[in-house]
Amino acid sequence: MRVAILGYGTVGREVVRLLHTQADDLTARIGAPLELAGIAVRRGGRDRGVDPALLTTDAHGLAVRDDVDLVVEVVGGIEPARSWLVDALKAGKSVVSANKALLAEDGATLQDAAAAGGADLYYEAAVAAAIPIIRPLRESLHGDRITRVTGIVNGTTNYILSQMDATGAGFNEALEEATELGYAEADPTADVEGFDAAAKAAILASLAFHTRVTAADVHREGITEITAADVASARAMGCTVKLLCIAERHRDEDGGESVSVRVHPAMLPRTHPLSSVGDAFNAVFVEADAAGQLMFYGRGAGGAPTASAVVGDLVAVARNRLAGARTTAESPYADLRIRTVAEALTRYHISLDVADKAGVLAEVAAAFAGHDVSISTVRQEGRGDDATLVIVTHTATDAALAATVDALRELPIVRNVVSVMRVEGGEAK
Repeated sequence: MRVAILGYGTVGREVVRLLHTQADDLTARIGAPLELAGIAVRRGGRDRGVDPALLTTDAHGLAVRDDVDLVVEVVGGIEPARSWLVDALKAGKSVVSANKALLAEDGATLQDAAAAGGADLYYEAAVAAAIPIIRPLRESLHGDRITRVTGIVNGTTNYILSQMDATGAGFNEALEEATELGYAEADPTADVEGFDAAAKAAILASLAFHTRVTAADVHREGITEITAADVASARAMGCTVKLLCIAERHRDEDGGESVSVRVHPAMLPRTHPLSSVGDAFNAVFVEADAAGQLMFYGRGAGGAPTASAVVGDLVAVARNRLAGARTTAESPYADLRIRTVAEALTRYHISLDVADKAGVLAEVAAAFAGHDVSISTVRQEGRGDDATLVIVTHTATDAALAATVDALRELPIVRNVVSVMRVEGGEAK
């Protein structure tokens, strides 16, 4: 089996290393050796520690070459990766990709090309590196009905929030530390604004609910507005703050079903299994009718963990090719309606800077009641000019909560709406 590697960065180098160091074992597992046909690099003329004859700057030419059986893509981005992979798949080359952005934006095009070429498309590494979650959703749980997938799928944001919780640091301070340790990129926008997690949420939802979901369908909020006070308030409620991706199946009023997919920071009770996922680790929590609750945990990023998943996929597609078989990578038969975030029901934590005088609670409660938002718990922190009212609601829609917050801002006794955050995963005290 001759393999083309598109991209020779951190992950690409680790893939090549594993192919060399585990060559005998891989041959035994597959039934045929994996041989490097070529490595596509962005710029030539540099010593990369491999046979220079393997290197080429013509990624497309390498991907469709007649003597190539399998293509590994670890370049990232939408174009030109999409064109390379579409043509490779149509030419019958099985593809292994770690490209979450492309799969989330236009995975349908790749799936259609794979079907047209009779080839496999595998992408375990696209969501959580070495954590096996794609294949369990696509194969192991295919006989079950998945109701909800909740994940911590971005190591950068999880490290930042974990440090804020552990040390009381502010967002900027924790981000600076994450950058120094190499957990955050020089431009961390894709991570801290939730774009990375949203792409992964789209992939997970597509598999879990047999419905094509794109990144554009995912409601996205980042963590840049989370303050040390928010984290402290969460701690006082027995919660921690996490950036969650949530994909959920719903029963509609007409008897049909729909799905909601969203990424946002939320207060999570410390009794929830995901609350203990710290540092730069990832985890995905799956709930299904028959299987119940399952959690997949491990390192969700990094060259070696990602390469582990890539090579695992290579073994699978190589076996299929030798057997003359093909795995159906998707089954979008359900085609469920995708809900807007305005329809999503969530509990909320609202912190208000209020005047400390009689009648405050009654006026605030009236604002909530006026928009049919039910209050679960209320507590006051501080006195006088430092008085803060902390409210946790029962479930409400975003639209109802937004209208309530607007009404609160109009009240003379409310000096400021300090923060509004969702609460997930159980009761908050």
